[in-house]
Amino acid sequence: MTAPTTLGLGKGRIESLSDGIFATVMTVLILSLSIPALINASDSVVESYVLGLGPTILSYVMSFLILAVFWVRHHNIFHFVAKVDNTLIWLNMLFLLMVGFVPFSTELIGRFWNTEVATVVYGSNLIAAGLAMEAVWLHIVRRKLLTVDNVDERVMARVNRRLMGGPVLYFVAILASLAIPGGSEIAVAVYIITLAYYVIVGGIGRTLWEPSRATGRR
Repeated sequence: MTAPTTLGLGKGRIESLSDGIFATVMTVLILSLSIPALINASDSVVESYVLGLGPTILSYVMSFLILAVFWVRHHNIFHFVAKVDNTLIWLNMLFLLMVGFVPFSTELIGRFWNTEVATVVYGSNLIAAGLAMEAVWLHIVRRKLLTVDNVDERVMARVNRRLMGGPVLYFVAILASLAIPGGSEIAVAVYIITLAYYVIVGGIGRTLWEPSRATGRR
């Protein structure tokens, strides 16, 4: 059965665009590790430069995995979408806008990881992306765009906790960065711990199966 479309746009087109943007952004991240032109560079100069790339490499790995978590969530959510509407299209565009900003905030925190400005910009970027994804999910549920008629309240609460956990922790990291001496290092640690948690926990797809099983649908 073909899912209803809006303005000729089915969910397949939305997923294709989203996948393309994720792939582009995740590729562009590596540009923060570009090698400068060093004239008559000695082994000691190159070694010093490579060792100085530590924070930049860390920010690249961290952002790549964070984007991977976002991509998995996005895939899991849209797997259960039966139809789309105009509002969903533009909420998804807003989410992708936030995703597209990640290379800038990544390079900023990679170069200036121990400054308040860099940690605040990076955290704000992740908060904005997380809130945009939450808006996508809430709209899908409230407009009944899922493959099931209703989502159990307990499942809804569980999914919301997972989607909102990141933005809350990122906000805590920003506060630590602003309020505590040396808080920028604490903020980076919170970003890493939050990422580790989400990589271990995984996506939200499995929870969405529960209401379909309850209604006897597949």
